Amino acid sequence: MKKTVLVALADGFEEIEAVTPIDVLRRAGVEVTVAGVGKDVVTGANGVKIQADLRLEDYGGLPDAVVLPGGAMGAANLRDSQAVSGLLKRMKENGRLIAAICASPGVVLARQGYLDGKSATCYPGYEKNFPSSARYSAERVVGDGHLVTSRGPGTALEFSLELVRRLVDAPTADKILQATLAKA
Repeated sequence: MKKTVLVALADGFEEIEAVTPIDVLRRAGVEVTVAGVGKDVVTGANGVKIQADLRLEDYGGLPDAVVLPGGAMGAANLRDSQAVSGLLKRMKENGRLIAAICASPGVVLARQGYLDGKSATCYPGYEKNFPSSARYSAERVVGDGHLVTSRGPGTALEFSLELVRRLVDAPTADKILQATLAKA
């Protein structure tokens, strides 16, 4: 059965951190749904507009994974969304993969208790929001159980490939790595 991923976009999202996982996961054959928080057209931190497949508030499913891009304003808007909070709660209760990059681990996940007792990373400075029980790592991508976190725009491809490894398999991730010339 085809794996499913929901990418939640809120105004102010970091474009590289949103488009890279969407692209890489689709290359891997994963069914990706782009959900806009409160709107159909979402504007990134650098003015790029993305047409969402649907509004997150209208999504009733439970994907295999959810991806939360960063961007300071985007992460704050994700944090403040009841729809995001509800989806994350359902994801955790059902043992589904939660993936966050850049500001989102510190702004969204830390404040809602998803980093408690976990190893995680984020954009430098946002680790100040981590609970004392979280183990901060400066690694580019950190996986701990049903949680994958990453540092920022420059790590978006590595983050996306880790999601492919977890949702599909390592050979598919390696094939995409080679095809995108990310590694010689």
